Amino acid sequence: MKAVSYYRPYGWKAKIGLIVPSTNTVMEPEFWKLAPPGVAVFTARATLLGAATTESYFRMAESVNDAAQQLATAEVDTVIYGCTSGSFVCPLPELLDNMRQRAGVPALASAGAVIAALRALQVDKVSLVTPYLDFVNEREIAFLKEHGVQTLRLKSFSMGETQEERRAIGKVPPQAIYRLAREADHPDAQAIFISCTNLPSLDVVDLLEKELGKPVITSNQASLWACLRRLGLRDAIPDHGRLLSDCLDPVGDI
Repeated sequence: MKAVSYYRPYGWKAKIGLIVPSTNTVMEPEFWKLAPPGVAVFTARATLLGAATTESYFRMAESVNDAAQQLATAEVDTVIYGCTSGSFVCPLPELLDNMRQRAGVPALASAGAVIAALRALQVDKVSLVTPYLDFVNEREIAFLKEHGVQTLRLKSFSMGETQEERRAIGKVPPQAIYRLAREADHPDAQAIFISCTNLPSLDVVDLLEKELGKPVITSNQASLWACLRRLGLRDAIPDHGRLLSDCLDPVGDI
């Protein structure tokens, strides 16, 4: 075999295939910021149109299949569907099976990554921060409960009634996320979970952990962690929460 077949100028450790909603402008930059040396991120987009409705999530799931097939042509090592709400409103096992078949590599989704992260941190009681409308919040609380996690307090920006509002989630100031997370904190919560891959929360994680004395999990942080562990990588990533800095391993399969 020619030596050039082993050469990867980018992604010489691993190549992550990331599928994001077409309106998402946060997950890619946060993945680039977090990815350790030698790990490259290649992205495809799933079309997301209109207000947040159950139907819009299922339409986007169809587009996810095409995106996974596109990423297969980039020879990625794993694919992840980077939409937390999209991967708990739609049936998660079916999403993963479809992506796996089309990409030909292991498949993950943000909702499942969050559950794996909470288990790794031994957390079963959370305070929940989201940008979602009520029906999405209700489904998320039910999804967490189905996986053994109790939501003690919810705070939400209640966005998504129009496509413009869905885009605007990516423009919420980190200071506003910090304040809402502080309001959401419950004395019995073992962690704060900030949901949504388009909510720019990464830069407040470390500050919140220091002030509240408990782990803070975000959708993007958990998604990157899950990708690395699935790829067999255990790089310590400082300054963005215990999940990444402490080299935590998953409990069982991701």
